[in-house]
Amino acid sequence: MNNISRTNWEALESMSDEDIDYSDIPSLTDEFFEGATLRIPADKAHHLIQIDPDVIAWFKAQDIEYKRLINTVLRRYIESNGDKH
Repeated sequence: MNNISRTNWEALESMSDEDIDYSDIPSLTDEFFEGATLRIPADKAHHLIQIDPDVIAWFKAQDIEYKRLINTVLRRYIESNGDKH
């Protein structure tokens, strides 16, 4: 297969936002998002968990890297509980 790009990357990189004509692209309205479907790649979907908003708010208030903090708390819980089910 020949996967050589015919894109003129230098010309593209030299363009600014003002150079791009967006006039033929419709606006994304509330109606659009009401009918939109969130699609998550299958390899990512099995990692999703539901966390209550107040719990997330507490973690966000503790540390700017709240996701790492949540992971640390869960890891410590696992380590302190061993193989308990």
